[in-house]
Parts: sequence; structure tokens; C-alpha cells
Amino acid sequence: MSAALSPDTAPHALTPGQAPRLSTVMSGPVRLAVKQWGDPRRPTIVLVHGYPDNSAVWHPVAELLARDFHVVAYDVRGAGQSDRPARIRDYKLDKLKDDFVAVIDQVSPDKPVHLVAHDWGSIQSWEAVTEPALQHRILSFTSCSGPCLDHIGHWFRQRLAHPTWRNVKQLLIQSVKSWYIYFFQLPLLPGLLWRAGVGRAWPKLVRLLEGTQVETNPTQVADGVHGVQLYRANMLPRLLRPRNRPTTVPVQVLVPRRDLYVSPWLTEDLHRWTDKLWRREYTAGHWMPASHPGEMAGAIRRFVQFTSRPAAAA
Repeated sequence: MSAALSPDTAPHALTPGQAPRLSTVMSGPVRLAVKQWGDPRRPTIVLVHGYPDNSAVWHPVAELLARDFHVVAYDVRGAGQSDRPARIRDYKLDKLKDDFVAVIDQVSPDKPVHLVAHDWGSIQSWEAVTEPALQHRILSFTSCSGPCLDHIGHWFRQRLAHPTWRNVKQLLIQSVKSWYIYFFQLPLLPGLLWRAGVGRAWPKLVRLLEGTQVETNPTQVADGVHGVQLYRANMLPRLLRPRNRPTTVPVQVLVPRRDLYVSPWLTEDLHRWTDKLWRREYTAGHWMPASHPGEMAGAIRRFVQFTSRPAAAA
């Protein structure tokens, strides 16, 4: 199914700057830094950040949700206070999926969770959402600006097989928007640029490119340098050899129409992979967790409440 949700209502207010509870989780040899807000007896929402962020990008959204839910965010491997493996293969999607499982085993071992993800956090979360053995542990999935790589591989193939003007235009525009993916495959240069000044200038660059204010991140340089491995480990194998990855998990897709990196068209074919689909468009840029935390929290809250009803999951 595909439908629009009702307009946003005012999000529940919470004291700004509420400090999370900090802990660590081991995923094999990798230590993950975990933050928790709210009452653990309430439904659990797990927030997964993208690149080149860490879990701090979720703080405004987490504070808004914590009044009603148990909210969890963790630094993915290579970011924030989590460990930073050196080998490219340690950033493959199956490793990232194992990290998610390790976190929910710790924070919600007996009850399934609601999963929310942005950018690369969403890309890696699709790996869990489309894994048959894990779908019973995920009550809902809210995705923003991070498509499943296998789905995108099929999206490209379908448009190449039917080269209409519209399909060719979409391919060309998305190929230009994805310039950084090709750049990240280069050895040394991306890391050198992060260290040479991109890391220090990152908040200014985001504000210049899309008008969004992001907080200064003390681990920004390291997050940028190590997070490049996500692209090197996964992009080409999944896009060139896409798998069929359907899911039974209810999926809500939040689509920023002004996203400089992910075209709205990339989510047009999602009905092929799930019959429980809700898609909402926003006049926003790529970093919605920072620019529109209230709207994101409202959409997440409503979707969690809706999918928690017995009839909604049927």
C-alpha cells in the first residue's frame, strides 16, 4: 500500500539538551558507543546515523521522541566514539547488520524495535530490514535519504533496459548527484582532503550548500576519513550485482525534495519490494534530522503509533 500520512502536529516538548545515558556494546571485536533516552519499558526506537555524521546528529529528534518512547542511537563503526576498523572488508553490509543486532540484543532483547535511519544509516539498515531472519525483530522502518543498494541496482537496470527520455534524464541527473561515490573510490585523496581542511570547514560547507546549520563535531575529521570505507566496501558490489531484497516490515520513506545527493525518483519503485509502504515528501535538504527535527519526530511518532496497532501489521 502507499499513502500519505496526516499533517504534522506539534511535537511533544522536552527540555532541550537532555543528556542521554551512555553505554557500550560489543559487536564481535568492535566496540560500539550507545546512547539511550527515555523509559526502557516503553516501545524502543533505534536511530542510525549516516555519513559523515555520528549519533549526535539525532539529538534534537531523540529529545523530542524520548517523552513517549525509549530512544536509542549509536555511533556506527568508524564514527564518533565507536571503534574504527582499518580494513575495508570490516565495513561490509553484513558487518553493519551484525552491529545493529548487537545493539538491539542489548537494549531490547525481548521486544522488537522501531528502526529509523538517515543517509548511510538507512542504506545499512535496509540490510537488516530485508533480511528474513531479522524481520520479526523490526516493527517498522522509517528511512530518509538512504535507499537500499540492491534496490538501486535494479532501479538503474530497469531504466537502462527502457531508455525513454524520462528514464535517461533520471539516470543522468542521479549520476551527477552521485559524484562523491566515484571520488570516494580513489585511494588516499578523500582522507587527505578531510585532514587538510574539509573536516574543520564541514559545518560551513553544509550551511553554504543547503542552508542547514549542523553542530561542530569534534570527531568530524576521523568520521569523514574512516566512513569512506563504507562506500569502498559496498557500493560497486551491490550496484553491479543487485540481489532481490523484499521485506514484510512496514516502511515509511521521508523524501527531502531538495536533497543534493539522493533524487526523489530513487524511491518511486519501492512498491516492488514491499506492499506496506508510506512515502512522504518534504521541502527540505539532505540533512533533515538537523534542519527539520520536529517534522521528523512527528512523522516517526505517528508511524510508530500506527504500526503498533494490531490491524496495521497484518
